[in-house]
Amino acid sequence: MSETATAPRPAEPDFSAITAEELRAYRDAENRFRASSAARTILGEPDTGAAIAWQEIALPGRDLPVRVYRPAPTGDAEAAARTDLPLVVHVHGGGFVGTAAQCDWTNSHLAAALPALVVSVEHRLLAPDSPLANAADDGWDVLQHVVRHAPQWGADPTRAAVFGESCGALISALTAIRAREVGLELKAQVLVNPAVDVTGTMFDYPSMAEYAYTPTLTLPQLRLVQRLAVPPGADARLVSPLYANDLSGLAPALVVVPTQDALADHGRRYAEQLRAAGTSVRLTEYPGARHAFLTLPGVEPQAEAAQAEILAFLRTALER
Repeated sequence: MSETATAPRPAEPDFSAITAEELRAYRDAENRFRASSAARTILGEPDTGAAIAWQEIALPGRDLPVRVYRPAPTGDAEAAARTDLPLVVHVHGGGFVGTAAQCDWTNSHLAAALPALVVSVEHRLLAPDSPLANAADDGWDVLQHVVRHAPQWGADPTRAAVFGESCGALISALTAIRAREVGLELKAQVLVNPAVDVTGTMFDYPSMAEYAYTPTLTLPQLRLVQRLAVPPGADARLVSPLYANDLSGLAPALVVVPTQDALADHGRRYAEQLRAAGTSVRLTEYPGARHAFLTLPGVEPQAEAAQAEILAFLRTALER
């Protein structure tokens, strides 16, 4: 993966009738735009206090890119050799389109201000040959890999959190459940405008009807996500955190909900389910904010407040 100075943004296709070839062409062009400097007017400028680099991780059966954010070197040899940074494994949103580079604004700020090692997963995107289970495995496998090799990454494996947005929040929620099942202790999970239900009830929420056609998310996009996420005959409950058998004993959660979002009720319902299971959860709503608002500080005025809340939540959760 690499950034380009300029890249035109492609026209949005008809998501209800898009072919596999058209999907590939669209997401390639859209991701070139999101990774370009031209997009920073809406996606925000990275924090200069963080160093950002692409890296590949060797995982079972595949090499996966991750975007790595660290506190920028200060010239102090001791600080540069730190091996005790808390770890935040981040998963970007988008479903069938998206790149870790679109989240540079928040992830670089977290790396610099916490300070922390932030590893953002360039997961396999949804496609006819790549269901949600693949992306979920990517999020989980990256967490396990970095924790297992923490000294090489300069991270403290006892202070780890997961953080995701939209479809990435779904992957992060699944990762938190898998971590509990194997006894890997996470200190926190941050879920921003999460999609947590890709079953047949995905659209049975009032917010879906009210905000089905906003500038940042539309019903046809969500229907495409659902079609690609779960192949015919697969059990959608296995990739829908809302229907997990047990939500108890999970890492404390911050659920961030923009109110003008078709997925707003997903976040609200998941927070209710976590609380009912005894998992600590804070639900914060941002009135008037739209889907993906955290990645759009250039056009969404509440992005800065949400970023500050996430920073404070993680700072408390990851302190020694």
